[in-house]
Order: sequence, then structure tokens, then C-alpha cells
Amino acid sequence: MKILIADKFPAAYLAQLETRGHTCDTQPELGADDLPDVIGDFDAIIVRSTRVTAATITAASSLKLIIRAGAGTNTIDKATAADHGVRVCNVPGKNAIAVAELTMALLLAIDRNVADNVQALREGRWDKKRFSQAKGLFGRKMGIIGLGAIGLAVAERARAFGIHLYVVAKPDRSAVLNAQLAALGVHSVDSIDELATSCDILTFHVPAAAETKGLIGPALLARMPDGGIILNTSRGDIVDEAALLAAMDKKGLRAGLDVYADEPSAGQAEFCSALAQHPNVYGTHHIGASTAQAQNAVAEGVIEIIDAYVDGDVLHCVNM
Repeated sequence: MKILIADKFPAAYLAQLETRGHTCDTQPELGADDLPDVIGDFDAIIVRSTRVTAATITAASSLKLIIRAGAGTNTIDKATAADHGVRVCNVPGKNAIAVAELTMALLLAIDRNVADNVQALREGRWDKKRFSQAKGLFGRKMGIIGLGAIGLAVAERARAFGIHLYVVAKPDRSAVLNAQLAALGVHSVDSIDELATSCDILTFHVPAAAETKGLIGPALLARMPDGGIILNTSRGDIVDEAALLAAMDKKGLRAGLDVYADEPSAGQAEFCSALAQHPNVYGTHHIGASTAQAQNAVAEGVIEIIDAYVDGDVLHCVNM
């Protein structure tokens, strides 16, 4: 196959693709607007954050496969791909541990004011009086919204800290998942509203979709206790940013955020965000899956998809 790799891809796994006889062209600097002029007769394209638009799909003469080297596929025009017979596949679950680790890092940093500690010391200020006021995590209540691989990985790690775990009951959960939740001592409630009123930490691990857009909005935030914590390492558009800003000002909510609705698509750019710059926000730069361990695991998943496709099978197709 002739494969365009439009994002960074580990060199060792690129070599594996070439060893298998594929012709690979690696152009990680390409953006969404560049792809229509480049896609040409490539059979497959591999992307991480680069958008694959309708313009790219319609400009392609031989495209058969779009692989998202990660889980979320909201950056790919799946409907247009389906109309043109192009399979869109993702690599679910491979980066779950990395995202779960960052989620817990944000929670710990918020509770112990880690970033503010570091900043004060770098500025030559000693303020033990201010920074000796952490509440602690043991015995607190966390509501987990989204129980895919990432949500479950967060539950496993939070349980090790002695945090009480809560989820919304779902009748269609598998017996295997129910057994895992039972082993972790997870409690079920009837609704997300009940999670918000009964938990002082809410962590979100849901895909970008019509039903999740603005999920963290005025009604949900109004039910949270004063001083509660919001964690979002999933997608930026699940947050009503104006509502979260208002709730932080009014109720003292704090937030650990890795994603933003209007975040830049480039690796480096100017980014002026009232939400990211709010003093109650501990933010990172959409780096949840950005560990070497996670990227190697995802690359292995990409190769599995290509191997299967060559053998006549399609793994993890999300649009057909």
C-alpha cells in the first residue's frame, strides 16, 4: 500500500511498515488545508490530530483507508468517507493508561496546589502558610462519566488513593465490566445529576458527539458542591466554557483541563483563553496521550489495522 503519514509516527514502527513492503511518505508538518493537494493516489492516510476533511477525501483518487492513531475520530469527516467507500478506523484503548495518569496528575496537582508551589519558588517566594491547606484525596467521592478503557483506568488508579467511586447505572453494561466495577467497589446512581450532587470530583471521559456537547453546563455545575473539582481530559467541546467560568467565580469550583473548545491544532501557537488562564484552572496542552509508551502502543495498533486490511479484514471501523 502507498501510505501517507500526516503526523508524527515512531521511527521503529515506520520501519516495520516499510519492511512489510508498504511505501510510506511521512509529512508530519501537513495541516488540514494542505492535505487535498497532497493526498493524490495514496491508498491510506494515518493521522493523529490533523483533520481529514471532505475536501481531502474527494480529492483522493485511490484512498481506501483513514486511520486515526488514537481513539477519537471527531477530526475526520466520517460521513463523506463512507459515501466514497473509504473506511475510517481508530485505535481504541491503547492510550488509556497515559490519559488516566494525566487525569490523576491534574487531580493531585489541584489538591496540593503543585503548580502554584512551583511558581512561587521560582519567583523566590516561600509561602508554606498558604500551601499547607490541601484537603487530601482519601475518602472523597469521584463521579466517572464515560466508562470506556480510559474511565476504567482512572477508576483503578483513583481507588488506590482511597477515593469512593460512583457511576451512572447502565443496564447494557457487559458482565465483564460489571465484575470489574464490583471489584473496585464502584457505586451506581440513577443519573448524572445525582453524580453531581453526591460527588465533589467529576471526571469526564466521553467522545465528542451531539449528545455530549456542552455536557459540563449550567445545570450540572449548579448541582456540584462549592469547591468541587471538574476534570476533563476528553474533548473540549463537552464544556460550556462560559458556564464553567461563572461557576468557578461563584462557587469556587476548580478544574483540571487538558482540552479546550478552541485549542490550536498546531504544536505551537498563540493561545489566549479566558478559561485556560483562570486561576482556578490547572491546564495542560492536550497531552493526555502524549507519552512514549502510549504512542508506541498506538503505533502497534495502527500496524495491526494495516496488516488486517491487507489480509481482507477491517479492524475498528467506525463509519461503516
